[in-house]
Amino acid sequence: MIRALRTLFAIGLAVLLTACAQVQTTQSGLVGVNRTQTMSTLVSEAELDQQAAAQYRQILSQAKAQRALDTSPAQTRRVQTIARKLIAQVGTFRPDARNWAWEIHVLKSAEVNAWCMPGGKIAVYSGLLDKIQPSDAELAAVLGHEISHALREHAREQVSRQMAANVGLSILSAVTGSQAVADLGSSLTQVMFTLPNSRSNETEADRMGVELAARAGYDPRAAITLWQKMEQAGGGGQSEILSTHPSSQSRIADLKQASEIVLPLYQGRKS
Repeated sequence: MIRALRTLFAIGLAVLLTACAQVQTTQSGLVGVNRTQTMSTLVSEAELDQQAAAQYRQILSQAKAQRALDTSPAQTRRVQTIARKLIAQVGTFRPDARNWAWEIHVLKSAEVNAWCMPGGKIAVYSGLLDKIQPSDAELAAVLGHEISHALREHAREQVSRQMAANVGLSILSAVTGSQAVADLGSSLTQVMFTLPNSRSNETEADRMGVELAARAGYDPRAAITLWQKMEQAGGGGQSEILSTHPSSQSRIADLKQASEIVLPLYQGRKS
């Protein structure tokens, strides 16, 4: 039994090692995002983009049926204008992202939330605009942060982690005979809307977001006031966006540091 156990774990370890690759999805930029990422070769960028596009179309279709898609032309125009200015700067981190099929829509919802799916599918909830009432620079901070998650392929990275954990559970199940085998199918919905981002992912998106904003002509320091507003949005509770984008004093300190690094970019655009 012990020999069989060792053999199964050896096989499982070999599967994990051969099914993973060390990659660097983006260039570092001024803010210095240099972490090497581990991605599963079992799920490609193209496959995840296709899943995201299909889910995005479904979300938009449902919103349209509920008369909740781009209901305010002024809000939609504002969000799209700011987002497009940020998208024009994505080549700093990923030249190939300039050619993504970017889409930007506003969904009518009381939730204080926004997201960008793999491949550049963006949604901003009207609750964020109505309750937070962000300045253009603060809205650029939100959008820059979410765009950066997509540029960095954080969703694919989380899916890769899930797949590795599921392989381990499958091996354990085979040894013990239990029924606790996790579903090996990657759940983009869970990654995008349920699971919290890791501290490293959040830090990277924060830093890249302020650089995108500064390069697009928005004051990067607005990210600090934006996330402070987010924390206050739920009163004694927590806004929806912070359930998957946790905040802390250390985060604010890091945002201040990153903002100072890229501030000359913004000041250069003003002059």
